[in-house]
Order: sequence, then structure tokens, then C-alpha cells
Amino acid sequence: MKLREKDPADNKESDLEKKKLDWSCSLVVASLVGAFGSSFLYGYNLSAVNAPTPYIKTFYNESWERRHGHRIDLDTLTLLWSVTVSIFAIGGLVGTFLVKLIGKVLGRKFTLLVNNGFAISALLLMACSLQAGAFEMLILGRFIMGVDGGIALSVLPMYLSEISPKEIRGSLGQVTAIFICIGVFTGQLLGLPELLGKESTWPYLFGVIAVPVLVQLVSLPFLPESPRYLIFEKHDQAGAEKAFQTFLGKEDVSREVEEVLAESREQRNSRLVSVLELLRSPSVRWQVITVVITMACYQLCGLNAIWFYTNSIFGKAGIPPEKIPYITLSTGGIETLAAIFSGLVIERMGRRPLLIGGFGLMTLFFGILTVTLMLQDHAPWIPYLSVVCILAIIAAFCSGPGGIPFILTGEFFQQSQRPAAYTVAGTVNWLSNFAVGLLFPFIQNSLDTYCFLVFAVICLAGALCLYFVLPETKNKTHAEISQAFAKRNKAYPPEKKIAVTDDKTNGRPQ
Repeated sequence: MKLREKDPADNKESDLEKKKLDWSCSLVVASLVGAFGSSFLYGYNLSAVNAPTPYIKTFYNESWERRHGHRIDLDTLTLLWSVTVSIFAIGGLVGTFLVKLIGKVLGRKFTLLVNNGFAISALLLMACSLQAGAFEMLILGRFIMGVDGGIALSVLPMYLSEISPKEIRGSLGQVTAIFICIGVFTGQLLGLPELLGKESTWPYLFGVIAVPVLVQLVSLPFLPESPRYLIFEKHDQAGAEKAFQTFLGKEDVSREVEEVLAESREQRNSRLVSVLELLRSPSVRWQVITVVITMACYQLCGLNAIWFYTNSIFGKAGIPPEKIPYITLSTGGIETLAAIFSGLVIERMGRRPLLIGGFGLMTLFFGILTVTLMLQDHAPWIPYLSVVCILAIIAAFCSGPGGIPFILTGEFFQQSQRPAAYTVAGTVNWLSNFAVGLLFPFIQNSLDTYCFLVFAVICLAGALCLYFVLPETKNKTHAEISQAFAKRNKAYPPEKKIAVTDDKTNGRPQ
């Protein structure tokens, strides 16, 4: 065979060819179908309740009056509505705890498929609540939809992380965030008065859930299971090899299989780590702390308050009621574009600058928003400046903090720790989501225009904490990421006792 020395042009050509191979058709389809039936539904259900709020409250009033003979008082109605919004997060918390129980048995792919059963049950309850005259059905449907979201937001990032090459792991991981934003935008679009945002048609907003469910049910069964799951849990090397070939679009996957087998041999005597064991493990202490900080800031930074109560916020900002649905629609468009931008640049810029910079910019714009809300009566253009601030906050969030926390949870932990890590991350995520959904109306009533300063302080604290504790994980293996945390942890994971290399590993762990 004739050999020749490679020049830089050859290297560039091979890099381009490698990037093309990384993005195989099966990998793209798996990410799109998985996200459309999972994170899309989460985003859609964040915004779908916003547009029909007055009609749903009227429905609550009528149901209450029919049963009790008098109209519901304002405080009880506010509480019922807060529960309707925030119980979605309680369902999410329940779903997070279910992941470890069913994920080991069913795997990543089949857990996503079974999860559609929760979505179907929820859409039937919510879509039929008006006809049945029972607002409890709507609340129960929101809870079950939350269970679906809790399972989806834990299993989908895990699945995408395990099927993607490390060179595009961040970009593929951002698909979760992009589809959350597309879901939010779709909920806002369909909630317009010209479409389904009318008193007679608002239940059909929840019937739309059937579309992504059906797409996932007919598409995902034809795609492979996670190859890492097949090796670690099923010990199916042949199946894992076929899965790698399908996802990577090439025949020779010996290097990828050997990498996973080497990690499997290192963890041969390991079992799935429990949440308590993960929290007690000194070798991952700062990984856990970092995940808790990122997930808490992800929810407490104020974006969900904007998504849940957009109409109310714009009304307080002085926007005419007839213009609010269309300005609300612009928020969904901005967040979708920002999330796509983040997916395009994350492998170039890295996780750290996008995450810290996003929280920093949110702090700035929350401060400006507070000032514009205070001065909104001084000039007719100031309310529109408030809208610009809200759009800037959304863009800053979706360009980094909106998706990177899910990616980091998959990158920080080894296979046996990952389900427990997603349980911890999901618990923090959904408890924080519940707190914002339940408390924001009362915070807004109490603090009025100063309510967004609370979120500014949280964003600033998050940016500062992550500046000191978060290492860059772009294009790094789990061993390299663990090494970055080792000095702070003052402890090494068990597998650090042996040498870890990529292709030259020829010794087995003792």
C-alpha cells in the first residue's frame, strides 16, 4: 500500500468529512423524532394555558356556581389557577422519580415510547374537561402531562448524549432546548384568537398534543436503542455495534465499541448508583453541586414566570389588550432563533461562556426592565421598551441557560451514576418550576414593578457561582471532565486508579 505524508489541506478535508459522518441521517432523525414527541410537548404545555386563561377562569367560575350556587371568590380563583399552572411541575417531579424505575428495564428508547401513554391520557382529560363540566379533569390532565414531561426531560437528554459522538454532543444536546422553544412558540401561535384561542375552541389546544405523540409512536420503533445501554445493561455487543453503525453512518465502529467496552470493564463490578450514594460520593461532589446550581438557576431565573404569565406581564407593562397575543408570539419566535443559534455555536464557543454569559445578560436586562416598568406612564414608547427587554431576556436565556444544563448532567457522570444524576437534576428542576408557577402571581401582587429584581439577583448569583466552579466540557471525555473536578473534590473516582487512554488501551483494570 502506498503511503504519503499528510499536508494541512488533507487534515482540513478529513475534518470536513468527519463532521459529515458525525451527522448521519439516523442520528438526525432520532434527535428530531425524540425531541418532537418529548421536549416539544413540555414547551407546548408551558405556553398553551396562557392564551385561554380568561376563558378557563370563566369555566372555573361557571362550574363552581353550578355546584355551590354562588360565584367563586377572587382569592380562591387565583389559588385554583395557580394550582392548575404549577401542578404541571408536581407531575414532572413524579415523572423524574419514575425514570430510574422503568429506565433500567425498558431502556432509553422504549421508555420514551411508553411515556406517550401519559400524554394520551392527559390530552383526553384536558380536551374533554369543558364538555364534562369538571375543572378537576383539567387539573388532573395537567398533572399527568407533567409526569410525561418529567420522564421526557430526563430520558431524552440521556438518549441523545449516549448516541452522539463527543464532537457534536453539545449541538445534538441542544435539540432538546430547541424543541422546547418550538413547543412554546407553537402554543402561542395556536392560542391566537384567529385560531384556537377562543372561548368555544380552547379545549382543542390540548387535543393538538396527539400530533407529536403519533409521530413518535410510528417513527421511533424503527430506530436503534442507545448502544451504551445495550452494552452496559443488556451486555449485547452485537446489538450495540449495529446501533453504532446506524447512528454514525459507517461500517467500522470498532473504536467506538472498544471505548464503551473499556468503560464497561472498568465498571464491571459496579451497579446503578442510588441517589443517596451519589450525594454521598466525594468523587462527584462538585459535579452534583454544579448540576444543582445550573438546574435551580434554569428554573428560578424567571423565564418560566414569563412563559406562564406572559399576558399578565404585558398587561402590567401597559400594552393594549388587543396587541398582547401578537407580541406574545414574538417571544416564542425570538427564543426559537436564540436556541438554534446556541446549537450552531456551542461546539465552537463551548458550554461555559454561553451559560455564564447568558445569566449575566439576563441580570442586566431584568434590571433595565424594572426601570422601564417604573417609568411606563411617563411616555407612550416606554411600554414597548419593556417588551424589548423581555425579548432580550428570552434571547439571553435560550442562547445558553435554556439547554446547556441538560447537556452538563449527561457529561458530568459515568454510566452507572447517570440515572441517579438525572433524578437529582430533575428533582431540583421541577421543584423550582413548581415554586415559580405557584408563587409568582403573589410575588407580582406584592412587589409590583420590583418583582423582577428577585430574578436579577438569582441570575447574578448563578453567573458568579458558575464562573468559579464550572469547567469547560467541550469535546472532552468523561475521564477528562472528572479530572477537571478532581482537585476541587479532593478525591478521584475508582476508575482513576488505572490509566485511561482512547485507542491505546491494552490493559484491563485490576
